[in-house]
Amino acid sequence: MKFEELPLANPLQRAVRTVGYETPTPIQEQSIPSLLEGKDLLGIAQTGTGKTAAFALPILQRLLDSGKFRQPKTCRALILLPTRELAIQVEECFKQYAQYTAISTACIFGGVSDVKQKNVLVRGVDVLVATPGRLLDLIGQHAVTLKNVEFFVLDEADRMLDMGFIHDIRKVVGVLPGKRQNLFFSATMPKEISDLAATILSANPVRVEVAPQSTPIERIRQELYRIDKRRKGALLKELLASHEEMKKVLVFTRTKHGADKIVRVLEKAGVKCAAIHGNKSQNRRQEALGNFKDERIRVLVATDIAARGIDVDDVTHVFNYDLPNEPETFVHRIGRTARAGKEGVAISFCAPDEEQDLRAIEKLTKVKVPEGDKAIYEKLPEQQKETPESEMRNARGRLPRGQKGDRREENRGEGQQPAKFDWRKHQADKRNARAAEQARENGEQPRQSREERRGNRAEKFGRKPEQVRGASNPQNRPSSQNGSVPQNGFEGDNLNRRTIGKNRPGSRARKRMREAAAASAAAQALLSKVK
Repeated sequence: MKFEELPLANPLQRAVRTVGYETPTPIQEQSIPSLLEGKDLLGIAQTGTGKTAAFALPILQRLLDSGKFRQPKTCRALILLPTRELAIQVEECFKQYAQYTAISTACIFGGVSDVKQKNVLVRGVDVLVATPGRLLDLIGQHAVTLKNVEFFVLDEADRMLDMGFIHDIRKVVGVLPGKRQNLFFSATMPKEISDLAATILSANPVRVEVAPQSTPIERIRQELYRIDKRRKGALLKELLASHEEMKKVLVFTRTKHGADKIVRVLEKAGVKCAAIHGNKSQNRRQEALGNFKDERIRVLVATDIAARGIDVDDVTHVFNYDLPNEPETFVHRIGRTARAGKEGVAISFCAPDEEQDLRAIEKLTKVKVPEGDKAIYEKLPEQQKETPESEMRNARGRLPRGQKGDRREENRGEGQQPAKFDWRKHQADKRNARAAEQARENGEQPRQSREERRGNRAEKFGRKPEQVRGASNPQNRPSSQNGSVPQNGFEGDNLNRRTIGKNRPGSRARKRMREAAAASAAAQALLSKVK
């Protein structure tokens, strides 16, 4: 079947030719005819199978056929997605398919100001692509209403469940009109997703399943390297250096801190890379994703927030730097490569404490992951000897509190008091680290910390660093010749200078108050002598 054979209007056929589509994918071939008839649909398909066009083209065709006009603060088609990146990409697809029509689209998501988004919704839109949180926020502000929704699409439903959006989805469904066409897509179909689909879809929806459930794409060649956690960075650098064909690489890690750490390691090795995770601003994430698409950077390091729906063409390799806790997440990670009929490579690093995760992945996919070239281990630094404490620290979870306390007691000398936790210093260190990271991203010189600036001021006024604010030890305070400590904490010609620290003189008002008090005391003494 060709796209020309599908019953699509001329503007849509023209847009399809402009995009370069000729032959529908299996999910498009099975879904589009049923959706054009107005039936509900349950689609089980992995990302990269062409499901966006499978529901976008029929929705646009039915919007054109209805002849209705949009009303203020309403939408006619609602597409609900879990992440900001996926929402932006789906809206771009709708714009491409509707470029020769008068159908309007809008995208709303969190992490940015809602002013522009509310201004777009004032006149109403035909197609609204949204994330659940921002959509409910704007509904609460009466910036948009869903009373005229004719088509409702819930995409990446299993990812919605993993991210805790199940209650938000139920709230959105609760304000939708009863008469509408529903489309439900998910890569996997566990019991929770089946129950959710039953509450949204009609009694007998059309079921389309284009790939075996939770099975990786057969065109992906997988490799496994068993390596301790301390040498994962060295192994990644060596693989990138020895394989020039790795031109567009996605690296997935479990934590945000781990993603930033990998970026620092690769940048030191001269590899152009960037990180994308929840702590990055929306502009930073879009900039990193755009640079990766345009091949201005070679490696994109991401947490599982980017494991779904990041539509990047020609990804050659996917690295599982940390194996995921959920086996289904592994399927979505490696699905970033081998798209549009091309081949790809997925490389996984497995630490000793991740063997259980590896067995769960192989059980789900029913494929034993083959090990990679063991000769590369010879190029890596020798494995450091692990102590019992380091093994527990590298494992999931931290040391138990009791063991931590026992170790502190053993390392503490006799007669020493336990060190108190300085909360203010801890917060200051965190602020300084964030500011330094932001400066490095902007290509600027990191700003000095508050303590460093205080030390510079102390040098400027001829003080010692220990004489600045916070130096409360009396042994460090300078004393006068008779052994007494001056009022302002310093001696010599520094008395007339503006001092730094808690012993600095008071304001002029306080000085006047002291003088008045002294005059009053002198007057009282004089009166007592007269009497």
